[in-house]
Amino acid sequence: MPDVSRTEIGRRIFSLQKEKNVELAIEKIRQHLGSEWAGFSQTDLKVLKYMLGEVWVYLERDLWEKITFSSITRIDLLDILSLGRKSLAKEMSEPNAVEGVTAILLPVAKRIP
Repeated sequence: MPDVSRTEIGRRIFSLQKEKNVELAIEKIRQHLGSEWAGFSQTDLKVLKYMLGEVWVYLERDLWEKITFSSITRIDLLDILSLGRKSLAKEMSEPNAVEGVTAILLPVAKRIP
C-alpha cells in the first residue's frame, strides 16, 4: 500500500464530507420540489452540486446545518443555477457567485418551517 501523507488523508476526508453534505442537501431540495424537480436537467444538477459544494467550503459548519434545504423554492433554485452558470462561464467570479448563493440560502436558514 503506498504511503499517503496525513495532509492527503485530510484532503480526502474533507472532500468526502463535502460531497456527503451536498448530496443530502440536494435530496432535501428534490423531495421538497416534488414533480417540479423533473424540470431540471443533469447539467442543472451538476451546476447545483458545484455551487452547493463551494458554499459548503465557504460557510461555517454550524451555519450550513441551520439551512433548511427543504424550504428552497423553485425560484431560489433557478437563482442558484443562474449564479452557478455565470461562475462556470467566467462571467462572474467564483467568490461573488458563492456570496450570491449564500445570500439566497441564508434567508432560508431563518424561515420558520
